[in-house]
Amino acid sequence: MAWSQNNAKFAVCTVDRVVLLYDEHGERRDKFSTKPADMKFGRKSYMVKGMAFSPDSTKIAIGQTDNIIYVYKIGEDWGDKKVICNKFIQTSAVTCLQWPAECIIVFGLAEGKVRLANTKTNKSSTIYGTDSYVVSLTTNCSGKGILSGHADGTIVRYFFDDEGSGESQGKLVNHSCPPYALAWATNSIVAAGCDRRIVAYGKEGHVLQTFDYSRDPQEREFTTAAASPGGQSVVLGSYDRLRVLNWSPRRSLWEEAKPKEIANLYTITALAWKRDGSRLCAGTLCGGVEQFDCCLRRSIYKNKFELTYVGPSQVIVKNLSSGTRVVLKSHYGYEVEEVKILGKERYLVAHTSDTLLLGDLNTNRLSEVAWQGSGGNEKYFFENENVCMIFNAGELTLVEYGSNDTLGSVRTEFMNPHLISVRINERRQRGMEDNKKLAYLVDIKTIAVVDLIGGYNIGTISHESRVDWLELNETGHKLLFRDRKLRLHLYDVESCSKTMILNFCSYVQWVPGSDVLVAQNRNSLCVWYNIEAPERVTMSSIKGDIIGLERGGGKTEVMVTEGVTTVAYTLDEGLIEFGTAIDDGNYTRATAFLETLEMTPETEAMWKTLSKLALEARQLHIAERCFSALGHVAKARFLHETNEIADQVSREYGGEGTDFYQVRARLAMLEKNYKLAEMIFLEQNAVEEAMDMYQELHRWDECIAVAEAKGHPALEKLRRGYYQWLMDTQQEERAGELQESQGDGLAAISLYLKAGLPARAARLVLTREELLADMELVEHITTALIKGELYERAGDLFEKIRNPQRALECYCKGNAFMKAVELARLAFPAEVVRLEEAWGDHLVQQKQLDAAINHYIEARCSIKAIEAALGARQWKKAIYILDLQDRNTASKYYPRVAQHYASLQEYEIAEELYTKGDRTKDAIDMYTQAGRWEQAHKLAMKCMRPEDVSVLYITQAQEMEKQGKYREAERLYVTVEEPDLAITMFKKHKLYDDMIRLVGKHHPDLLSDTHLHLGKELEAEGRLQEAEYHYLEAQEWKATVNMYRSNGLWEEAYRVAKAHGGANAHKHVAYLWAKSLGGEAAVRLLNKLGLLEAAIDHAADNCSFEFAFELSRLALKHKTPEIHLRYAMYLEDEGKFEEAEAEFIRAGKPKEAVLMFVHNQDWEAAQRVAEAHDPDSVAEVLVGQARGALEEKDFQKAEGLLLRAQRPGLALNFYKEAGLWSDALRICKDYVPGQLEALQEEYEREATKKGARGTEGIAEQARHWEQTGEYSRAVDCYLRVRDSGSSSLVEKCWMKAAELSIKFLPPQRSLEVVRAVGPQLIGIGKHSAAAELYLNLDLVKEAIDAFIEGEEWNKAKRVAKELDPRYEDYVDQRYKEFLKNQGRVDSLVGVDVMAALDLYVEQGQWDKCIETATKQNYKILHKYVALYATHLIREGGCAQALALYVQHGAPANPQNFNIYKRIFTDVVSSPGTNSAEAYHNWADLRDVLFNLCENLVKSSEANSPSHEEFEKMLLIAHYYATRSAAQSVKQLETVAARLSISLLRHTQLLPADKAFYEAGIAAKAVGWENMAFIFLNRFLDLTDAIEEGTLDALDHSDFQDTDIPFEVPLPAKQHIPEAQREEVRDWVLTVSVDQRLEQVLPRDERGAYEASLVAASTGVRALPCLITGYPILRNKIEFKRPGKAANKDNWNKFLMAIKTSHSPVCQDVLKFISQWCGGLPSTSFSFQ
Repeated sequence: MAWSQNNAKFAVCTVDRVVLLYDEHGERRDKFSTKPADMKFGRKSYMVKGMAFSPDSTKIAIGQTDNIIYVYKIGEDWGDKKVICNKFIQTSAVTCLQWPAECIIVFGLAEGKVRLANTKTNKSSTIYGTDSYVVSLTTNCSGKGILSGHADGTIVRYFFDDEGSGESQGKLVNHSCPPYALAWATNSIVAAGCDRRIVAYGKEGHVLQTFDYSRDPQEREFTTAAASPGGQSVVLGSYDRLRVLNWSPRRSLWEEAKPKEIANLYTITALAWKRDGSRLCAGTLCGGVEQFDCCLRRSIYKNKFELTYVGPSQVIVKNLSSGTRVVLKSHYGYEVEEVKILGKERYLVAHTSDTLLLGDLNTNRLSEVAWQGSGGNEKYFFENENVCMIFNAGELTLVEYGSNDTLGSVRTEFMNPHLISVRINERRQRGMEDNKKLAYLVDIKTIAVVDLIGGYNIGTISHESRVDWLELNETGHKLLFRDRKLRLHLYDVESCSKTMILNFCSYVQWVPGSDVLVAQNRNSLCVWYNIEAPERVTMSSIKGDIIGLERGGGKTEVMVTEGVTTVAYTLDEGLIEFGTAIDDGNYTRATAFLETLEMTPETEAMWKTLSKLALEARQLHIAERCFSALGHVAKARFLHETNEIADQVSREYGGEGTDFYQVRARLAMLEKNYKLAEMIFLEQNAVEEAMDMYQELHRWDECIAVAEAKGHPALEKLRRGYYQWLMDTQQEERAGELQESQGDGLAAISLYLKAGLPARAARLVLTREELLADMELVEHITTALIKGELYERAGDLFEKIRNPQRALECYCKGNAFMKAVELARLAFPAEVVRLEEAWGDHLVQQKQLDAAINHYIEARCSIKAIEAALGARQWKKAIYILDLQDRNTASKYYPRVAQHYASLQEYEIAEELYTKGDRTKDAIDMYTQAGRWEQAHKLAMKCMRPEDVSVLYITQAQEMEKQGKYREAERLYVTVEEPDLAITMFKKHKLYDDMIRLVGKHHPDLLSDTHLHLGKELEAEGRLQEAEYHYLEAQEWKATVNMYRSNGLWEEAYRVAKAHGGANAHKHVAYLWAKSLGGEAAVRLLNKLGLLEAAIDHAADNCSFEFAFELSRLALKHKTPEIHLRYAMYLEDEGKFEEAEAEFIRAGKPKEAVLMFVHNQDWEAAQRVAEAHDPDSVAEVLVGQARGALEEKDFQKAEGLLLRAQRPGLALNFYKEAGLWSDALRICKDYVPGQLEALQEEYEREATKKGARGTEGIAEQARHWEQTGEYSRAVDCYLRVRDSGSSSLVEKCWMKAAELSIKFLPPQRSLEVVRAVGPQLIGIGKHSAAAELYLNLDLVKEAIDAFIEGEEWNKAKRVAKELDPRYEDYVDQRYKEFLKNQGRVDSLVGVDVMAALDLYVEQGQWDKCIETATKQNYKILHKYVALYATHLIREGGCAQALALYVQHGAPANPQNFNIYKRIFTDVVSSPGTNSAEAYHNWADLRDVLFNLCENLVKSSEANSPSHEEFEKMLLIAHYYATRSAAQSVKQLETVAARLSISLLRHTQLLPADKAFYEAGIAAKAVGWENMAFIFLNRFLDLTDAIEEGTLDALDHSDFQDTDIPFEVPLPAKQHIPEAQREEVRDWVLTVSVDQRLEQVLPRDERGAYEASLVAASTGVRALPCLITGYPILRNKIEFKRPGKAANKDNWNKFLMAIKTSHSPVCQDVLKFISQWCGGLPSTSFSFQ
């Protein structure tokens, strides 16, 4: 069972597979039978397991157990024809089905997959797969998510869009049994099944609640479940019972309601809940359908409306008088709290906790917007039919009915509807899709205008007084507002301009449906018919007040109260209508209105507007009438002539005359676009007309250019005529230009001179060398130039003819100094200076002083340069020039510059300049005025003699000193730069800190010495603390320490050393302190300071061994040996070895003494000490002695010493290092026999390294072992022999090893040896020898491999045959592989054909492959044909692939289908196929598809979807082939065009853009321009869609009620080149601007589109004609094969064309039709 989305239909499928359709009241209205996937299995071969309505309620999807889903189109109305519009074949039975969204059907299969079928693309795909039968499928409330239940208890969740919830996807729950009853409510998932338990799961699969009825004997298994549309309730069906669960939002739990029990109901098999939630239907096992009313509560509102609460979040509002119903539902699942009906009982308002629901009952538009409760303080205004205005807490919110988002929200305190104006798409205008604007008050004097679509401010008006009314016009482009002073203002939103249009305005209103404005000013009625001209107002007097406007019945009236009566003043409907007509584009109506009016300024403005629009729309008669009315006689006459031409063309040829080239050219001329007019003429090859146009306009140049471009015979005549006309009209300059362009220089010059243009003559002469040679001519020109005062040009000419003197004179006269200077530099260097000065003078005259400076400098005119610099205020430059002058010249200018810098307060620069100008007095005055006394004093000092200043200051300072004012005295000393006197003063008064400060400031280099000097003085005075400070400041801590030491103050010395000395300084002081004390006192001190051990070390380091021994003896006895050791080392360094020996022994280090003697090679002393004190070192002494002997090559002595030292190993190593292996082996045998074997191996390795010599050595050794009977060692030795250039020796050794192992060694060992030797022999190419060895030990496989390795195939075969026949196949296999790898395919063919074919494929030898396969059976041949075709397609060789199937036939193998489809796709997509030349391509494709279809009929694939698809492709190929044939014969032009148009119904298989392009171009070629326009327009839309990557934006309105499909695949690329696309775009644009075409497809007698097979009105399908593809409506010629027919007229026309043209391709088409349709009808021509 299933309810439709619009609640109007209820479908039930019975057990006999019939679908019954009921209306919402339960009355049966319709039915239809379902059909099996294949009729051969009979009507009872399946069951219906799933059924769902499409979201638009016009289709039903049926899921069947015979592996198919059918989609039936049931139409909008009862009794509409039921047709199958989609079918989806599956691989297993469909078990359940849902249709959650447009074009998307979701279903489950018995094999466990959940799949998606797309009704748009007719394709199905797997969403996810499980291994378990899908038992149930449900969606969430929004249809954006699905849940599937499976037989193993799994519940899986999947989202198309999780709507931001973030919930997981995939396996969610493992239920305890198969969840046949599965429902997805708002807050949880409810599942139940055969275990009689209902389980509610949370959003992530955790168990929320369990209702267990397993112990209830009355309960049986749960079979089905349904959730209410709002998701707040769930009903589960079992046996005789419906259980109901309701969600409690407060408790967040399911509450069980009382179950509905009905005896004898039996098992409930299906549940369906009506989409508005008001009805629940239950279907039972016995075929009953029970309908239940679902309602929480009902109430009556004001006795006019019935409110039915069908769920917490869903209310049905019914108008009791009209019976209309509206379903009010919270999409977010919130509980609806209260419903009000407001605004003249038209508008719904309802609240939930978080949202606000609004609706318009008249239009059934509902909105739900987020809204936080504000205690019910909202105020609603319903003045605007499209928008609800809500005021709340200073905020205005706009909600558009039918939209779930707020349209906009603004802050405003003004909630009077007169102060807010909203306009929502009230008057559609051309080129504007959406127009939503709001005007409101920001504050009492500021208006804001907002674009509600973009959400941005488009205008703000700040007014000087309070605004009390405002309103936008219907298009939102103009805003009217009135202020408190009753002034009416008009604001243009686009230009942001404000105009005051009326004073004392008491009433104002826009006329509905227009931009006409009515207002009242005192006793005047003011009307603005054209608001674009606000200054033009029509006024009439009235006696009362306007109360309103009424518009209807073709008139507009202003209602005025005059006393007690109401009088109607009628407005000029014509003027109002004019505006409306212009907006509607009805210019004829506009003309009619204007003709009834008197000519006033307003009317004149309207005529102008209309003339402009009429011209744009090419309505030329109207434009002519407009210009006549406006008195533009010339334009009117011109248009009259143009109209006559257009009318004549229209009469003669039919169609729109305005498209005629002359008309278009004349319109271009009218717009003064002569180039366009010329282009139009030349396109039509109307050269004469183009030339006449230009001549008429006296535009000779363009006329001549046209004649030149087109090679017109009258070109010369034209030129002469043009020249003559120029001369007659005294245009010598133009005549000169003409002669110049024709290369006649002399004539041009004489004309230029005649015209008084010597400069142009000069320019021409300068470019022509031959003219320059004519001195008389040049003289003539220069005279004219000089006369005309064009001196510079004359100079250029003189320079060119090498007359520099005259040139220079001319340049000077013409003030062209740059050229003059350049010329002078080359010709008269002496003149340059004079010229530069003159140039400077000229620039000064021109007031360009800064430019003149450099020229004066160049001319060495310093005074002038300085004057210019000062005049130009270039101060820095002036200083620079002054600095270069002598004192006398410069001194009078410096003060002027100084004054400038003084005014800028740059005193230092000014002082310097005054000084340079000997005006020091002025500088002193400057400083005095500026209050800079020190600088003034400094300068004064400069004026006085310095010694006088010094004497003065020093005397003063001494006075200060006497008064004890040392600081003031110091300043005076420092001022006269006598700091030393200040220092002496401070020293004298023992103010050492000040003294140091001054030394630091004035003599930093002497600071350290001063500190030291002071320190010494203070030390002498016994002021040790102060002395310490100065010593340390001088960084002389040592002097401090010494001072304290000399005074016996050791503690102070130690402190200073520790604080300021290095890391060890204090230790050194402590040591000296202790040494000065000596004995026990020293030890106590050092212990106290913790430096005892350090002091001992220090004493030892400083060689004070006695003090060290004394300290260690008294305090640290354990340090004594260490001191002895250090004393011994000291003695050793001093060369006192005997004393050192004694000290080493006292320190307990005899070994050090031994080493000392060994180091000095005193072996006897070393031996003596070692034997006496350190027996362990004796061996080392001997070894050391032996090393010495070895260095002297005395091996005998060394060996003896080493053996004495019991170190035979060392002896062994020495011999090895020396390469004396025999001695080494001897020592090894005698002393270390255990290492003999290792040594032997090492020896062999060494031998091997030495190459052949070594190898022979090993071989010799091996023979030695063999002779002594040590066969195992001999074998090992032989095996060690490696290739060293002598392969014969190596081979002999290896063979010997094998031979010995076979003879003398145990079998296991011999096997190992042979296995080791065999590969080695193979490696050196001795395959036979290796094989024989293997055969000795019966290793047959290895022997065979050896022969194979050596390519001795016959031997390998023989061995296999004689010794082990099991390996015969192995040898054959290896032989094949060998041939394969060698690429010897021809040999391989004899052995293994398939392998050979595969190898051909690998090598890319396709021709050989196919040739060889042809000799095999049909199946093999087609396997390789398919492979080759696939290869060719990948390489882009679709044509060769087609040729392959033309040659070898097209078998009906399903695995080849994709190849055929790809060939078809590539051929139809390839460029250049729309021509007669492409016939053979199309014929090949047609023949291959025909062959395929014939084969399909005989195969198991007969009548399958693939078969149908290939039949369709065959038909398309036939159309294309016939079209190419028709294109080759002129009289079949229309047949070709019709075929192109017929192909449009197959655009699901063809590239849509290419098909529409070809159809459009064909239609255009035969003059069907309406169709051409529509098809090419569609083609342009498609090209745009391809660029954007989506077809969503396509408008299908032109193709309604045709069989041209809307849902077509989007082409991956553009099939038509850019240039052709641009041509089409231009043509379409031109045609659409003309507006002469009707944009409708032609219709036939059926009232349907003439090329549509299906009549939209009746649904009857006609057969397509074999020749044109058009539907056959009468005169049908039937063929033997059913379903094949032709239109008699077209058939006869085709036959006639063959007879007249003898076209072989057309005959081929006839031949194919005969084959395909089972022969031709009897040939009888009829030419009625």
